[in-house]
Amino acid sequence: MRWRRAVLRCSVFSAMFLSCGLLAWGHSAKTPPAGWLGDVKKKKDATPSAIVLRLNLPIVGNEDERFKRRVLKAVEQLPRSEPRSILVVEFHAEDASTAANSQFERSLAVARFLAGQSLRGVRTVAFLPQGATGHAVLPALACEEIVIQEDALLGDAGVAEEFIDPTVRRGYAEIAERRRIAPEVVVLGMLDKALEVFVVETLNGRKFVLAEALPALRQSEAFISETRLAGPGEFVHLTGRELRLEYGFATHLAGDRRALAAALQTPLELMRQPAPLDEQWRPVLVRLQGEVTSEKVSQLIRSIDENVRRQHANFVCLQLDSAGGSVEQSLRLANYLAAFDSQKVRTVAYVPVEARGDAALIALACDQLAMGAGAVLGGPGGQPLSADELTSLRVATRALAAQKARDWSLPYALLQPTAVIHRFTNSQTREIRYFTDQEYQDLKHSDRWSQAEQLDVSDGVSGARAKELALAKFLPADLAELAALYGVGDEFKEVTPNWAFVLVAALAEPRWAGILLFVACFAFMTEAMAPGASVSGFVAVVCFTLFFWSQFLNGTAGWLEVLLFLLGLSCLALEVFVLPGFGVFGLGGGALVIASIVLASQTFVLPHTVEEFHQLPRSLLSIVWCVAGVVAGAVFVQRVLPHTPYFNRILLKPLADEELEEREEREALVHREHLLGKPGVTTTLLCPSGKARFGDEVVDVVSEGQLVRVNEPVYVAEVRGSQVVVHRVRNPTGQPAS
Repeated sequence: MRWRRAVLRCSVFSAMFLSCGLLAWGHSAKTPPAGWLGDVKKKKDATPSAIVLRLNLPIVGNEDERFKRRVLKAVEQLPRSEPRSILVVEFHAEDASTAANSQFERSLAVARFLAGQSLRGVRTVAFLPQGATGHAVLPALACEEIVIQEDALLGDAGVAEEFIDPTVRRGYAEIAERRRIAPEVVVLGMLDKALEVFVVETLNGRKFVLAEALPALRQSEAFISETRLAGPGEFVHLTGRELRLEYGFATHLAGDRRALAAALQTPLELMRQPAPLDEQWRPVLVRLQGEVTSEKVSQLIRSIDENVRRQHANFVCLQLDSAGGSVEQSLRLANYLAAFDSQKVRTVAYVPVEARGDAALIALACDQLAMGAGAVLGGPGGQPLSADELTSLRVATRALAAQKARDWSLPYALLQPTAVIHRFTNSQTREIRYFTDQEYQDLKHSDRWSQAEQLDVSDGVSGARAKELALAKFLPADLAELAALYGVGDEFKEVTPNWAFVLVAALAEPRWAGILLFVACFAFMTEAMAPGASVSGFVAVVCFTLFFWSQFLNGTAGWLEVLLFLLGLSCLALEVFVLPGFGVFGLGGGALVIASIVLASQTFVLPHTVEEFHQLPRSLLSIVWCVAGVVAGAVFVQRVLPHTPYFNRILLKPLADEELEEREEREALVHREHLLGKPGVTTTLLCPSGKARFGDEVVDVVSEGQLVRVNEPVYVAEVRGSQVVVHRVRNPTGQPAS
């Protein structure tokens, strides 16, 4: 009995130990090691690095070599890890009418480079927001993937060729065979319009064949239907919708970089990183400190233009230290900076202390932003913004964000203290972005984003916080460190205004502009009331030219103001010399001159903002200077010039009051009624006034619109007080007497 109990106990214990062992083994088999789990999670959450490079169309000249240099420099910066980094080739044409004129040899060189061994470690994507025609089709087919806008076209490769050389045909066949983006017959159909390409549906799937292979397929039992891709004598070309949805040649549809980032499941921040240039940096430094004004913005724009256009600068660093001041001028400078092509000119804003208010928009309009760790970006500026200004900022912020492929909510929240913004996380890529409710609703795949806590940036953000929010790229301690980070040399070349800029800025100030207008109007009035041409006319022309030139370069005047001024002067001249006494041209010309001077002194037509209402009195003050110049000129001509040693021989001295009264009384007592009907002879040419002799008396006479020669017989036809009207004497035949 004891033996049986011992055996039973051993059996039970053995079964228990065996069960525990089996459970432990099963658990260890189903549950991977903790380290392995971490690797899987890390691999799953990893997002590929990406960079966008622009391929300018048409591919002519040395564009292929320049593009390859840019690609090689960019690939060096991409990490060699899994998942593979993405190289996006964005096909871009400045002029759509010439985009199809790419050279075959250049295009084939780019295609072989993209499909070659030098890029085997990266994933190449052709991004076609405008499509690709002509030989630009080759580089597009040489990439691993095609992302295209749904209405854009890919095809018409041989549109610029009169004859398809066998070498050209082999080049297309080689790229088609290497990448297999599209079947070779389709690619050749894009090249040669003599080929007829058909899509045949069979029981075994879809086939793309030429016309000569079609009869055999029709006789096959698997044949279902056929579709011609292009008509006789036409190139094959497919829209983005057909490439993606019908034939699967394209992997995604996207029209901008935001949609591209979503399609490739890559953070938008990577898509907007400026690509490295294929040239050495030629940096310049410009500064904007204190209040943002029209004069400072105009000076900055002129300085940058001068260096980019003449010195070929390709790196512009704007050191910004301002609390704003003018929404209009900040928008003007921001739009100017955002318009630069980052593939040609890199713009970087450096904020060592602050960029508050509307000045923050200037900093965010650059390609990249660098800040001091304790600097402040956004928040309340030097003066509160009105409702109209906030509306303008919202519209401008959205436009700038679209131009730079950025989200607009966070920049707008830095300018609008009442804006509500939340943190969102992408459930697939784990990317973090910040949206207002409006931008979140506008997202194409909003269901992929989960909302988190609200972000408060009403007082602005520090440099460190801006870097966390992906607004700032670097936090340098000074300009020297910033130069080292970008590898532009030891220091920046600072741009300082030359004597011409200083002169323009001085002449554009209201005080000196008013003096110019006063002198110009004074000299013009003096010239108009004095006989002949003199120095006064030259001075007037010079002063008016300096006024409009300074305002033109200062950014407040344009060709419209100059044309209005010249048109006004023309109307005044027409009133004085051609149509005297009518009044319309005189009043209209004066109004045009006044309007041109007022508009040249300001950048708006009617004031809307606080700054514009402050500017309007300064603009109207210029009219006061003009009127003062006219009045002073008239008084000077009438009272001073006749008494000067030189001009008293040119101008008649005005009569004294006693002499004037005596002459008026003498002329009032003159009666010429006794000459009525009396014949006489002209002693001067009447055109229509002159003199005639009646007996022994020579009097002033006038003919009614007739030109009467000297020594021609006349008679007095009418007497009007002291005015004597004469007619020519006619012979019995009715003709004037000879």
